[in-house]
Amino acid sequence: MESPTHRPTWKTLVAFSIIYFVWGSTFLAIRIGVHEVPPLLFATMRFFTAGLVLYLWMRAKGERNPSKREWLSASVLGFFIFVCDYGLLFWAEQRVPSGIAAVVLATIPAFMALSEIFFLRTQAFTARLGIALLIGIGGVAVLMSRTLNVGGAPVDTLGAIALILASISWSISSVLTRKLTLPPSKPMSAAAQMVAGGVMLTLASATFGEFRNFHPSTISRSVWFSLAYLIVAGSIVGFTAYVWLIHHESPTKVGTYAYVNPVVAVLVGYFLGGEPIGARTIIGTLFVLVSVVVITTTPGRKSTRARATTAEEPA
Repeated sequence: MESPTHRPTWKTLVAFSIIYFVWGSTFLAIRIGVHEVPPLLFATMRFFTAGLVLYLWMRAKGERNPSKREWLSASVLGFFIFVCDYGLLFWAEQRVPSGIAAVVLATIPAFMALSEIFFLRTQAFTARLGIALLIGIGGVAVLMSRTLNVGGAPVDTLGAIALILASISWSISSVLTRKLTLPPSKPMSAAAQMVAGGVMLTLASATFGEFRNFHPSTISRSVWFSLAYLIVAGSIVGFTAYVWLIHHESPTKVGTYAYVNPVVAVLVGYFLGGEPIGARTIIGTLFVLVSVVVITTTPGRKSTRARATTAEEPA
């Protein structure tokens, strides 16, 4: 990691602001888009475009093209990250408010912890981790429960299940990242994964017949703006800021986006998207955030955020 000296403070503040607020706001942009554009197709438009732009940019800067083995590795990760994780997220946001989707996806560190405990065996199972995992599960249960009377409607069951599967898929990709051969350049690695994932999303979208129901002329201006925002701000600018930070700040500091993004997403959904915030949302969110804070601050996870640079963000 580069020395933290000789860098303007304003650059650090701007970079953190981007991964905190831009990434947090992308959940509402996704929700706006998938109400007019089929979800897998909308995800294709975002990630293939962003990946292609980033790939061409890196090639123009003289970065070498990934080898066949690196493209194969990028394709494997692209499947789990973009087809499974983001594909399920985009689909779920047709049924689940954007703020709640961000909260459920905040359980990713919990599944990553389970991966480290049972598969990588780089983390010991402790009472601290066990309690944190139970708290996180409790938060999701509060959001989904139809018997708990705390005000507000429970989250759509299928939507919540899709989001949990998306979180598991991301944790699987984090395990595979340590075992696969990827381009040494993190921006090129991310570009290759987005391009490969975008191609597979295109095939999945076509398989489910989404192209038959898509007519660009009927799409509103707000959806095109949301797509542009996701491509430029969410993927290209957001990822660039993330990579810069991971090389100038500690992974622990950079990883704080995991518990800021859900709060930002809930507030953005409330003020700009008209999504309700009731006791159910507040309690469930607090439970999940406490779980995330405890898990990400547990000793022995220093490498987790560093290897999370394979994609750009959880949204």
